[in-house]
Amino acid sequence: MVDSIKAIVEQQMQIIRRGAAEIIPEDELKQKLYDSIENNQPLRIKLGLDPTAPDIHLGHTVVLNKLRQFQDLGHEVHLIIGDFTGRIGDPSGKSETRKQLTEEEVMANAATYQEQIFKVLDPQKTVIHFNSEWLMKMNLV
Repeated sequence: MVDSIKAIVEQQMQIIRRGAAEIIPEDELKQKLYDSIENNQPLRIKLGLDPTAPDIHLGHTVVLNKLRQFQDLGHEVHLIIGDFTGRIGDPSGKSETRKQLTEEEVMANAATYQEQIFKVLDPQKTVIHFNSEWLMKMNLV
């Protein structure tokens, strides 16, 4: 049984390595895959995006394609939409503050993000979360 799990882990790692320059730390990912297979519990792979513009950009396709590979391997993808953080105007290391958006603007952007993302990801294998679900309870604004 151990050898068959190791073989499955190696098959998954070959797929995950495709298109990746480096996996840090690779041994930790292998162990998580091993535990996932042994316990019949898929990994939860998360991606967070602040919907600050109507469209995702081309750079997102790299990570979305990798997430799709995880889905095809039987793992769960959790998309965290920063509807709360998207309204704040966080500069994200830039020299000027990002324009503050209204809740309506952010939610409209989030809707187009989902339309675009689901051209790559399988919506049936994707769990959507909005960070306002927990951040609104913290009285941060």
